[in-house]
Amino acid sequence: MLRLPDHWVWDSWYARDDDGAWHAFFLRASRALLDPERRHQRASIGHAVSTDLRSWRLLPDALVAADAPNWDDLAVWTGCTVRAPDGRWLLYYTGVSRTEHGLVQRVGLAVSDDLITWRRHGTEPLVEADPTWYELLDPDAWYEQAWRDPWVFPDPAGDGWHMLLTARANAGPPAGRGVIGHATSPDLLHWTVQPPLSAPAAFGHLEVPQVAVVDGHPILLFCTNAGPSEHRVWVAPGPGLTGPWDVAAARPYADPHLYAPRLVTDVDGGWSVIGFLDRVDGAFVGALSDPSPVRYHPAAGLVPRAPGALPLSTSDGPNG
Repeated sequence: MLRLPDHWVWDSWYARDDDGAWHAFFLRASRALLDPERRHQRASIGHAVSTDLRSWRLLPDALVAADAPNWDDLAVWTGCTVRAPDGRWLLYYTGVSRTEHGLVQRVGLAVSDDLITWRRHGTEPLVEADPTWYELLDPDAWYEQAWRDPWVFPDPAGDGWHMLLTARANAGPPAGRGVIGHATSPDLLHWTVQPPLSAPAAFGHLEVPQVAVVDGHPILLFCTNAGPSEHRVWVAPGPGLTGPWDVAAARPYADPHLYAPRLVTDVDGGWSVIGFLDRVDGAFVGALSDPSPVRYHPAAGLVPRAPGALPLSTSDGPNG
């Protein structure tokens, strides 16, 4: 488990370096804020390294909010870390600004040669919501402009790259417009926004999306606190990693305390999920869990597996 005595930790994502060590990137904010609901507008991107996904060594923060005035001068939020073909590491992240009171989300990029020291790529966001398909800021429909949590992966057929995002459709009942946003790129730097990869299905938003092939089945993992039931972590089926995703057929992943989980390849070579511990006994925890081994069952979704009982396939997994 990764628990910091002076900071809350929440959304996370992972990359593996050339030596086989896992790097965790995560949102963090000071516990001195006292109220954990205040953490979102104070978030920076922390960094830790591990050889077993259970014991972590803290490293310097990867990224903090930019100096004002900038599009990401209030806080930096959830993203993903991928290895470019030229060997550089790319960190795609969500940014929000003071000018817009943190209500408009955009995606930017930071670059590193060693996974440790990061520098922003330019001064402008890389990808923004396109009103052709996606809802922009409309306080009468929703409390923010959702365009966050980028998940980047190579096209399975070798045709460039895909980015999935937490987004909302620009039409339909406001409480259920959550969709998986989509953008494509030939080179990881220049992105074209595409139509969503899911249809609205009663969820207000689909947070922290990730795709993988588990036990031979392409799945979409997402979470939500704005949906049709008390369940908050969901798994949707699809024909391939690029969807389309049948969110209406999503099944819950039953863990009452875990939020924003990520699929990772564990030390035994099988799939596990790591998320952050949200509320336990009514109190916000703000720490990353140990890995929970999982497998995929077509009728039940993601279910626990015994450690060492490997899934059929661990391909097309987490970035890095």
